[in-house]
Amino acid sequence: MDTLTLLLHLGDPRLAIALGAALFAWLLAARAWRMARCWGVLLCAGLGLVGASKIVFLGWGGGVPALNFKALSGHAASASALLPMLFWMLLHGRADGWRRAGVGLGLALGALVGALLVAHGQHSVAEAAAGTLLGAAVSLGSIRLGAASVSVLPLRGLLWAVLTLLVAGWLMTSAHLGYWMIRAARLLSGHARVYPLSID
Repeated sequence: MDTLTLLLHLGDPRLAIALGAALFAWLLAARAWRMARCWGVLLCAGLGLVGASKIVFLGWGGGVPALNFKALSGHAASASALLPMLFWMLLHGRADGWRRAGVGLGLALGALVGALLVAHGQHSVAEAAAGTLLGAAVSLGSIRLGAASVSVLPLRGLLWAVLTLLVAGWLMTSAHLGYWMIRAARLLSGHARVYPLSID
């Protein structure tokens, strides 16, 4: 697997769900209740909005044609949500400067994933930018709202995170998200066929 493919896989929604659950488990293990609640609600809302935007386009052809916008980029949103949060948690015991640098690196990598999606024709600029901004709002919102309640993130919690990641990752290998979005679009719209959309 080359570096480009690896970077694009960082935003795979199936990986995002598994990693998001792992970070949630780590916060629960640390008894960081407020942060876990903020993270869980914002991540579910963000990924749910991505899914809803795809279902709307698939079923009704929604979007903004003038901007070549069909739906939010799931890869860009996932990378921009997960990576800043991951780095913030891994660097939690360090000085504020380290944590800010980690969050900045996560945001930069999320933006890079969005740019690569555009460069390789998988998304328009508008779709990638909207997904990147949504993901950044999820991660930064979670940190802003919940960080004050986190006193320590013990490394033993990392064990729960790894176990959750393995189990959730295994479960997500059989989760055909694109298929279920198409089924939902057909059911909700009543149309036998859907509008063409490359599900990411």
